[in-house]
Amino acid sequence: MSAEITTPGPGANVKVLRLERGWLQDRLAGKAGMSKSMLGKIERGERPLTQGMGAVLANAFGITLDELLGHAPVNADDEDRLTELRAAMRRFDLPTSAPVGVQQLDDDLAELFRLRGDADLSSVTHILPGLLRKAQDQAHATGRPEDWSKVADVYSAVYWLAARHRWMTLAELAVVKQRQAAERSGALALAVAARDEAGTFLNGGDFAGGLAVVDRAVVQAESTLHGRTRHLALGLLHLRGMTLAGRLQDKRTVAQHIKGARKAAEVIDSDANVQGVHFGPENTLSHIVATHVDLKKNADALTAGERYLRDGYTLPATRISPLHMNLARAKLALKDRDGAVDSLIEAWNTAPQMAKVHPTSLELSRVLVSLHKRSNPKVTALAKKAGIRL
Repeated sequence: MSAEITTPGPGANVKVLRLERGWLQDRLAGKAGMSKSMLGKIERGERPLTQGMGAVLANAFGITLDELLGHAPVNADDEDRLTELRAAMRRFDLPTSAPVGVQQLDDDLAELFRLRGDADLSSVTHILPGLLRKAQDQAHATGRPEDWSKVADVYSAVYWLAARHRWMTLAELAVVKQRQAAERSGALALAVAARDEAGTFLNGGDFAGGLAVVDRAVVQAESTLHGRTRHLALGLLHLRGMTLAGRLQDKRTVAQHIKGARKAAEVIDSDANVQGVHFGPENTLSHIVATHVDLKKNADALTAGERYLRDGYTLPATRISPLHMNLARAKLALKDRDGAVDSLIEAWNTAPQMAKVHPTSLELSRVLVSLHKRSNPKVTALAKKAGIRL
């Protein structure tokens, strides 16, 4: 089972897990194939734990990446809602009441997508149980593919919520149900389901397995979809493939997925909201920035990301906050600590609920607070947001 985060910053879990096993740094460093100096910096908060390094360390411990990162605790106010959500998921094939009507369901879905875009995790948690029941009841009543597509949309949101908190049992169950609904819908829903399935591999640190899921889905989308829908599906899959390949440091595969995503984005022209997930030129750029940082192309990431923010953007908070996190990563790698603090504060301000549980924001907060030895009001404010004691 994964541990609940009690110390902000997943890198802090490395030392805890090592000491639980009675290992010295030499043993863990040797099993992970990294230097003892690098391991010490991660444990002391002098260098951030990237998810690539986290996957290596998790493998050395014999656990998954999400277990190493730790899961976010469930707020007391959300416990009952999550219980209701699990109950609704169990009744996937058992309608519970008469359908509410197409317009009401569409309105509720639009509200879900708005809340997801705003990264309002708490409100998404509260709306999901009832909406899932409504969507499943409607699909059972009509049997129409378009209604099963709506069920798949809701399960995609369940996966998103669970993945943000690293509640991986819930996330993995959600993608199973999502695929079952997508199989009763159509090829686009299946592509989105595959994207989310690959996301569970990403969260678990099995980047090669996730790429295999993406590759299989790309072949299926290319053979079953046409027109704009084909490009939307392929674009979403290439974005996931880009991230997975970046975590593997596989530059050749990264280049292939960037090329595929850009080709699809040129056809889409402007970002579209596909089943609650955005794809287009802007989201492609945000993923390229993140992958540049994974590949240590930090100057390129800064140039592209800062120009994008300066020229104006339409992406929602759920994408802009991680972009600021990745710019903070790049700045920290380039020794611009003050700039990294500014970018990370922007990430917190843009989507505070996401930043509170996101492993990247928590890890960067831990490291930046540790590295700033002198008094700094911005760092003090950042520590307060992240719950770090000075």
